[in-house]
Amino acid sequence: MTRAFPFGWIVLLALTATVAEGAALPNVVIIYADDIGYGDISCNGARPGLTPNVDRLAKEGLRFTDGHCTSATCTPSRYGLLTGEYPWRKKGTGVLPGDARMIIEPGRTTLATVLRQAGYRTGVVGKWHLGLGAGDLDWNGEITPSPLDIGFDESFIMAATGDRVPCVYVRDRRVVGLDPADPIEVRYGQPIPGEPTGKQNPELLKVHPSHGHDMAIVNGVSRIGHMKGGRKALWIDEEMADVFTKEAVDFIGRHKAKPFFLYFATHDVHVPRVPHPRFVGKSGMGPRGDALLEFDWSVSEILKTLDEAGLTENTLVLLSSDNGPVIDDGYKDDAVEKLGDHKPAGPFRGGKYSKFEAGTRVPWIVRWPAKVRPGVSDALMCQVDFVATFAALVGQPTSVATARDSENYLPALLGDSKTGRKELVEHGNGLALRDGPWKWIPGSKGPAKNGSTNTELGNAPEGMLFNLSADPGERDNVASAHADIVARLQARLTELQK
Repeated sequence: MTRAFPFGWIVLLALTATVAEGAALPNVVIIYADDIGYGDISCNGARPGLTPNVDRLAKEGLRFTDGHCTSATCTPSRYGLLTGEYPWRKKGTGVLPGDARMIIEPGRTTLATVLRQAGYRTGVVGKWHLGLGAGDLDWNGEITPSPLDIGFDESFIMAATGDRVPCVYVRDRRVVGLDPADPIEVRYGQPIPGEPTGKQNPELLKVHPSHGHDMAIVNGVSRIGHMKGGRKALWIDEEMADVFTKEAVDFIGRHKAKPFFLYFATHDVHVPRVPHPRFVGKSGMGPRGDALLEFDWSVSEILKTLDEAGLTENTLVLLSSDNGPVIDDGYKDDAVEKLGDHKPAGPFRGGKYSKFEAGTRVPWIVRWPAKVRPGVSDALMCQVDFVATFAALVGQPTSVATARDSENYLPALLGDSKTGRKELVEHGNGLALRDGPWKWIPGSKGPAKNGSTNTELGNAPEGMLFNLSADPGERDNVASAHADIVARLQARLTELQK
């Protein structure tokens, strides 16, 4: 469904006319952080100087204070961003194991296909976590389907996350550096005989688990799942940011002569946090803080590459995150002990996995010097709208049948309008509904906190209604004083679920 704004259509028509002349098609770079919360960056309230390159983007671009991902966990957020469909509508979009089949069906319209149809060279670098293959994948042969089957021309990815096997990179359709004489075996069931595990062999570990994460050992870190073989292809965690950033920079260099779309999905702050030695100890907050510095360095390399290639003026860079923050997510890495007065969620409540605001309200910055004036916007925005909004940007149809939740907010994205979404379904360990300043969280029998991560989940026997304009921290439940609003929002959420 596409919402029309009179001034927005004027902007759209002007852009489309210019695109048709082949003069103003901007390059598009999405820098997608992993587990970085709203308050993890200096321009959103973190310690000054912690993220100078992200701050540069914010100073030169438009910083959104109410921008959201599509879910409070990684797989569903990535699904919603690329497809334009709320992930809770489709079964199988929960956090995937490393050997899951690809959950975006080949041939489906995605953000990548929209931009490729407009003449862009499209590439994905970094964390994928949307599954690969069609089931029973053989990691030693051709991997299909892959990102190449849903709109990407080039792909250099990790299959899932750093804490899940297989611990290898995949370029296009094959594992990078695989020795055929040492084939890969991956299991998410029974252990592989003869292979050490973190549970049975803790003496082999340099990073120890706090909960779970005690199976296959790779590079001195135990993971989720079991793996054997592929030794020449195994990644080194300390080098991962360098590897991904170089691939992203090289992609820009190869395609700087024509419009390109780069989806650069970093991994740094996600566990296991094993940053490069040049960042170790520099933040004073342990490996999680050091990984924030590493992420900011990756941002600097992208910006420097655009500057040196003369592409800065006509490149739209959008920086955001896949979900809110989590401190202890499975490893003993001093993240809790060394947090100090740093507030990863900023002024908001909850975090990763939560229905409270910090689950999905994340950093959101857009820089496009040729079109976007620097500033701050409080428009309600969501990554589920990328398909329709970027389609409008490049003159493609904004109404896509499979992207049924994606709406066109190009004027808001470019700062030409202060009007974003009126309503938004927030997805954590359940659903909540935003309607203007109102936030409704239906009653739930679930636990108040995640027992492993200590994150407040937004569960309570009674429903909770918050007025975010007066109470952004969601501390004052006003449901009893506004029965009419509660009834209206619950009815609307039920309607949307149907």
